[in-house]
Amino acid sequence: MLKQVITSWEVLVVSVGLVLYIFIVNYAARSYRRPRVKREKKVKVKKAEVVTETIEEEEDGGSVENSNDELGLEEA
Repeated sequence: MLKQVITSWEVLVVSVGLVLYIFIVNYAARSYRRPRVKREKKVKVKKAEVVTETIEEEEDGGSVENSNDELGLEEA
């Protein structure tokens, strides 16, 4: 009896109709999807580069007294 139900024309028509409906919905969803926005990647700065930049800045214009004042240190 199960074989007769599965092979009946009503069940076959509804199954084919559902498959076609799913294909149409997927096609419409893909065609109306918003385009992806490409985001620029942030450039990561290595710690070694940051340290060398701060050392170079101190050598150029900074003095030991200024760096101690910024750190809140007192001279002996």
